[in-house]
Amino acid sequence: MKVESATKGKGPALKQQHTISISNSLRQDWQLYLILVIPLCFVILFKYAPMTGLVLAFKDYKIAKGFWGSEWVGFDVFREIFSKPDFALALRNTVMLNLLDLVFSFTMPIVLALLLNEIKSVKFKRMNQTLLYLPHFLSWIIIGAIAYQLLGEGSGAINNAIASLGGNRVPFLQEDTHWLISYLFIGVWQSMGWGTILYLAAISGINPEMYEAAIVDGAGRWRKIWNITLPSIRFTIITLLIMNLGKVMEGSFERIFALQNKATTEFTTTIPVLVYRWGIESGNFSRATALGLFQAIIGLTMVLLADRVAKKLGEDGIF
Repeated sequence: MKVESATKGKGPALKQQHTISISNSLRQDWQLYLILVIPLCFVILFKYAPMTGLVLAFKDYKIAKGFWGSEWVGFDVFREIFSKPDFALALRNTVMLNLLDLVFSFTMPIVLALLLNEIKSVKFKRMNQTLLYLPHFLSWIIIGAIAYQLLGEGSGAINNAIASLGGNRVPFLQEDTHWLISYLFIGVWQSMGWGTILYLAAISGINPEMYEAAIVDGAGRWRKIWNITLPSIRFTIITLLIMNLGKVMEGSFERIFALQNKATTEFTTTIPVLVYRWGIESGNFSRATALGLFQAIIGLTMVLLADRVAKKLGEDGIF
């Protein structure tokens, strides 16, 4: 009874103390909280507010009838899109392209970060980092224009060089298989430099004494990378891998749109492209919304499953 009465007495006191600490924090750091309002409003306005439009996935939306006046159809829109031949093709291409991106575009930043970490010259290292980061700041429209100027079969600079040396022109962007390889190569080039930032930051936090101890034990460069660097950045790698698994159903619409052409149609129909065709070009907003919702649910499921598997294997996960 005494324990219960003591606990009951502390409850209001703890709540009051917690309220006072929050008010003191707001009073002392009000400038920081004021700055936080800007990104918070951005997230609410552009991330959460549009979720009200998800109701269109369960309606036969007609512009004339309006948002709420359109007829409820339940899951009929989902059954319709699942029966479309374009959906099966888009699903296959989206999963295939994103898994290939996961193999190449996810692993290359790790390799690049390990290589940059081994460069001793600070000036040379900074120059390489600047050159490697630059493609990230270019829009995909610019990258697509550069790609066609370099890889175009008719007048591309690389094909002109091959032809001048007596070789046959290669349809880098005009044939499906070559287009797929070029798509992956361009994606790696665009993303690998920026992706190294987190890994280099994680590597910089490794205790230098660990490397010194390894040198004393006779470890070479590769042994230090394998036994010290990689295990030390394992948490960063797993966290980013889990987050990237959530993008397996997404894909980059801008990337596809900038590199596609009429000669290559086998791999250019993906879920984001289908959402654009059904929603913007055809005006079927219910179908486009349903497809986008399906895409988001699968992505969330992949993240949760990957996080659960990581925890089962003894890792921390992200939740």
